[in-house]
Amino acid sequence: MDPFKKQTGIVTLVDLPNVDTDQIIPKQFLKRIERTGFGQFLFYDWRFIDGKKPNPDFEMNADRYRGATILVTRANFGSGSSREHAPWALLDYGFRCIIAPSFADIFYNNCFKNGILPVKLSESQVETIFGRVRTTPGYSLTVDLEKKKITSGDGLEFAFELDEFRRHCLLGGLDEIGLTLQYADEIGRFESRRWDPKPQRAA
Repeated sequence: MDPFKKQTGIVTLVDLPNVDTDQIIPKQFLKRIERTGFGQFLFYDWRFIDGKKPNPDFEMNADRYRGATILVTRANFGSGSSREHAPWALLDYGFRCIIAPSFADIFYNNCFKNGILPVKLSESQVETIFGRVRTTPGYSLTVDLEKKKITSGDGLEFAFELDEFRRHCLLGGLDEIGLTLQYADEIGRFESRRWDPKPQRAA
């Protein structure tokens, strides 16, 4: 998992509350066995008309948002089923940070396991970002995890809170396997003490 320390990127918008995981990555694409390749299907039913033509009414499709790496959206993002494919699709598309007033709990936890930083801001702070993005083509933000701040070139500055353990894991690029491997030497010594090389004889 790639570490997350500071991300500067173009911001795109999904102006809907309660976006569920079946809209993030529809169920017909869950048959893939790899973690990669899901980005092309992100928001599939909204991004495309009849699965082919880009939908001009879906804001994220606008040229001004091309190459965006930060997604700003509304409350309760990631609700619905617990599919981990949702953060896989977001990450594969190019998003490293999602900003919203709130997230569904399981989706929120899955983001950290896959190297995505979900940032909770107040409704009014999110509304401020929406306004600035829409009035400034190519609007970008810098998300600094070390300082726990979001800033922009036009003077915007918001602090955010985050559990320190999750912050530590993202800064170090540590998923659950990576955390375990930090203690590989200790685990090895423990196993060597517990292992008895002598075969057990039947009574």
